Amino acid sequence: MFGSIFSLLFGTSLLLVGIGFFFTLLGVRAGVEGFSDAVTGTMMSSYFLGFILGSFLCPSLIRGVGHVRAFAAMASIASTMAVLHALSVGPLTWSLFRAITGVCMVGLYMVIESWLNALATNKTRGRLFGSYMTVTLVSMALGQYLILVGDVRTFVPFGVVSVILSLALVPIVMTKVQEPKPVVAPVIHPASLFRRVPLGPSGALASGLLNGAFWGMGAVYAYRIGFSETGVAAFVSAAVLGGAFLQFPIGRFSDKHDRRAVLTKVSILGAIVALAIFALADLSQAALIACAFLYGGLAFTVYGLSVAHVNDFMRAEDTLEASRALLLLHGIGAVIGPTLGGYLMDALGAGSLFVYFAAVLLLLGAFGYGESRKPAPEGVVPSTFIPMGESSTEALGMDPRTEAAPASGAPQ
Repeated sequence: MFGSIFSLLFGTSLLLVGIGFFFTLLGVRAGVEGFSDAVTGTMMSSYFLGFILGSFLCPSLIRGVGHVRAFAAMASIASTMAVLHALSVGPLTWSLFRAITGVCMVGLYMVIESWLNALATNKTRGRLFGSYMTVTLVSMALGQYLILVGDVRTFVPFGVVSVILSLALVPIVMTKVQEPKPVVAPVIHPASLFRRVPLGPSGALASGLLNGAFWGMGAVYAYRIGFSETGVAAFVSAAVLGGAFLQFPIGRFSDKHDRRAVLTKVSILGAIVALAIFALADLSQAALIACAFLYGGLAFTVYGLSVAHVNDFMRAEDTLEASRALLLLHGIGAVIGPTLGGYLMDALGAGSLFVYFAAVLLLLGAFGYGESRKPAPEGVVPSTFIPMGESSTEALGMDPRTEAAPASGAPQ
């Protein structure tokens, strides 16, 4: 079983190295091409729109042709999209290509995550889920440095993305894991969560507004304020690594204290760091990179804290559907974030991106402060914080807080 898990995680790592690099490459190339920030933000948002659409479209495709064929088809299409970005440079074509890439990526996540679910036992689900989320963030951080492989004005970096996405096929399709149970489209009811636990879904939506805008416009911001390509990679990767390394200690702290108060403090501290980045833009690139690490550690933790807070109020049998609703809200925020951030950067300058981040975090912090002043409901059993990153709804089956049964073929 270890060999199968390793091959799946290795394939995931390759996939995310490529897609993490792709975000930064497009941001820098859009700046070189003279795209306005508003246009770039809208174009970047189309990826997250495709991601949401794919959550509902891909399950039927996977059921129809099987996991291996679906993965091969979607990886091939995503690899082709990378090449097409280099062959047809323009906001409209790139928006279309980004949307298709988003659909393919969520389908690829679904296949990998459903296979990992098939390997998970009740004893190993937590470790496997944590390993998967860590691989996700670290791989996307490492991918940033591929910006150095060639001039962003040439075909070379786009070709590298295509090669990496194609190579991700190999360890996945060679796995010996038997076909897991069919993937199903999620049934989601977010409105009831807002009524029952308002801070949790608000935090999930805010997290999408923050992280979608960061992935879409973070590299553009660094490029606009004068970072070299190496500096852009260092800035973006520092934030992602901060999210990978600081989530766990912050989350463990929240397990022992009022989660509402912790989420409030994380939001306010994140806003302060975002404003520090805004203030330091013209003073010290080294300080900016250090602040980016702190910002990522705080902002990338908001989603995990929000999920844990909601799970504190859920019956075990309801946590899977609640987590699916939160993932949808996060995705909706991620669609809005890059467009909103791009328009603000166009109107007020590159630094306004981090003013936007600070505003979102302050609003969440203010709402969290109001919620934390209310008495804690009786009978609440604190759940355990689990680091969260980009994934499909299939990954939620590995979350040990859910009562999802292991997929077919899973060892008991």
